[in-house]
Amino acid sequence: MDSADEFFFHNFLCAPTISRPMMRRRSWLPCWSIATLIASQGSISGNLPALNRNPESGHFLLSKDYFDTTNLLFNHHNFWWRFRMSRHIFNHIREGVVGYDNYFECKEDALGKIGFSSYQKCTAAIWMLAYGVPCDLIDEYVCMCEFTCLDSMYKFCKAFIVVFVPEYLREPTPQDTTRLFAMNASRGFPGMLGSIDCMHWEWKNCPSAWQGQYNGHVRACTVILEDVASQDLWIWHSFFGMAGPHNDINVLQRSPVFARLAEGNNPPMNVTINGHNYAKGYYLGDGIYPKWTTIVKTIPNPVGEKRKRFAQEQESSRKDVKCAFGVLQSRWGIVRYPART
Repeated sequence: MDSADEFFFHNFLCAPTISRPMMRRRSWLPCWSIATLIASQGSISGNLPALNRNPESGHFLLSKDYFDTTNLLFNHHNFWWRFRMSRHIFNHIREGVVGYDNYFECKEDALGKIGFSSYQKCTAAIWMLAYGVPCDLIDEYVCMCEFTCLDSMYKFCKAFIVVFVPEYLREPTPQDTTRLFAMNASRGFPGMLGSIDCMHWEWKNCPSAWQGQYNGHVRACTVILEDVASQDLWIWHSFFGMAGPHNDINVLQRSPVFARLAEGNNPPMNVTINGHNYAKGYYLGDGIYPKWTTIVKTIPNPVGEKRKRFAQEQESSRKDVKCAFGVLQSRWGIVRYPART
């Protein structure tokens, strides 16, 4: 006599012309599929189970130490030392990235568990940028796994670029130009917009196929960053990505720093230097730069007190961009150490 399953398949699912052996083979097919589906659910055999990192406790600890205004463990000075910025600036940045990307919002998962807060994600990203450390060194404090820390840093950088770069990393407006002219005129350089120079960032894990292209500076693979900075450490121009063997002239020829001037779209200027009127400003550079009217270099082997004084003041003032590079590397350890990506 047929079993109940065989009777069901024989009378309702299978056609009457199908033989009994074929019916048995077809009856095993759904059973095997169901068994495979059940076995594939949950954690894969051999892998460790997911950790319960308790995001609420991580947010509570972080808030109690740095953000709870009623009972703070670390004061304003400690906050600046740990985050490389004041608490007000941190909150301003956090609100900006949360408004751009809802990834930083605190959400619930499918099981109703509270996720990580924007304070935890922004703290993880800023600490990785400030100290140049891997993500597994901060996961214990913020209670976030390695993947979440990395994802937070990538999304944080993307949101920061979109939200804040148009405001801070931009060409000077007429008001900015007036301020820069006044600041540099008090130093003896009327019409000066800033200092221009390049720095090399070592690329530790450069692909083998690209090492011949990027190797050529201190026997290491490097990437070049060109900046224009003022005395108050405002970096308003940045050009990054060229290979290390290029010199400052090659970088300048590909840089958009003079693009607006070449197109005739620069803001109107009126500078008087030694009784002559000029309609454009200039930059201080070292001896490798070309002899352009927009770049003022030092005088090699100066003769006379006047020329010696000018060379001394020029070499001193053009160190503004070097100082900006030093402050950038001292505050943000990720550019102080070789790049690992």
